[in-house]
Amino acid sequence: MKSILLGAAIGALVAGTAVAQEKMRISLQLPLTSHLGENLSLFEKEVEERTGGAIDVEIYDSATLYKDKEVPAAVGSGAIEAGVASLTRYVGDAPVVDVFYMPFLFNTEDKVRAAVAQGSTVRDTIETAVAETGGQILYWQAYGGAILLSQGGPITRPEDLEGKKVRVFGKTLGDFVTAAGGAPTLISGSEQYLAYQRGTVDVGMTGVSGVKSRKLWEVMDTITVTNHADIEFVVVVNTDWWNGLSDEIRAQITEAAAVAQEDVRDRMSQIEAEAYAAAEENGMTIVELSDEDLAAWKEVVQPVYDNYVAASGEAGQGILDSLGD
Repeated sequence: MKSILLGAAIGALVAGTAVAQEKMRISLQLPLTSHLGENLSLFEKEVEERTGGAIDVEIYDSATLYKDKEVPAAVGSGAIEAGVASLTRYVGDAPVVDVFYMPFLFNTEDKVRAAVAQGSTVRDTIETAVAETGGQILYWQAYGGAILLSQGGPITRPEDLEGKKVRVFGKTLGDFVTAAGGAPTLISGSEQYLAYQRGTVDVGMTGVSGVKSRKLWEVMDTITVTNHADIEFVVVVNTDWWNGLSDEIRAQITEAAAVAQEDVRDRMSQIEAEAYAAAEENGMTIVELSDEDLAAWKEVVQPVYDNYVAASGEAGQGILDSLGD
C-alpha cells in the first residue's frame, strides 16, 4: 500500500511540474538556419537554462504559423506568446518605427549602435509606441543594411529604377522607390523567392544575409550595395502573457534576451561578409556605389523624409533631431 501511495505522490508531482511549465511559442518568418533563426536558438537555450525549464521555448520558423505581416496582430491579440517581425511591420500603429528607413541616414555601424542602444531617444520612443499594440519589444535583432537585387545589371542610379517594379517590405521603403521613379510592391520575406522567380517584380530589396539564407542567387544575379536603410527585426511578446509571469521568470528571460541581442549585433559585420562571399561563390556580381552614384540618390530622397515627419509628427521629428547630422 505504501508503494502505491508513494507512486501516486510521485505521479502527482510530475503532473504538477508539467502543468507549471509555461510555453513560449515564437513565430519566425525566416528559416532556422538564418542568422535570426540561429539567434532565436541561442535565446531558447539561454531561457530554458536560466529558468530551469520552467519556460519551454518553441520556435516556428519559415512562416509556418504566421507571415511577417501577421505577427504584430497575432502577438498583440495573444494568439501566440511571441514573434519576430521586421520593425516596419508596426508602421501602421507606430509610424516612428520607420526612422531606420530614412534613406542613407544610418550609414555607419556607430550610428546604428547609438540609435538602438538602451535608453536612446530612438529606442525609447519606438518601444513606447509599439507597446500600445498589445505587444512589447523584448529585444532587437540586427539584420544589416538594405541592398538591391537585380537580373542582368546593377541598380546604381535612381534612373535605373524608373518604370521597374521593386519588392519592398514597408511603406517608407516604398516611398524611397517612388521617389526614384520605380513602382513599389509589398512582398513578405517568405514570398520573395517566388516573386523574383516568376517576374512579379523586376528588382529585389532585402538584407544580404537573406540572399544567403534564401539562396536568392538562384533567381537574381546582381547585388547593388546601396545600404540605403538599416533593417531591424524585433522579438515581441504579448503584454498580458508577459505580465502574467513572475518577476523572477521575467528577469531571467530579460537576461537571456540581453545575451541574444548582444550576440547578433556583434556578429552582424561577419554575417554580412560571409553572405557577400557566399553570393559571389554562387555567381552573383557585387556592385558598390561610387560617390557620384550616392550623390544622385540623395538628390531625390527628400520627399521620403517629408512623408516620415508628416506621418509621425512630433515624435518622429524628435527622433530626427536627436540624431543630429
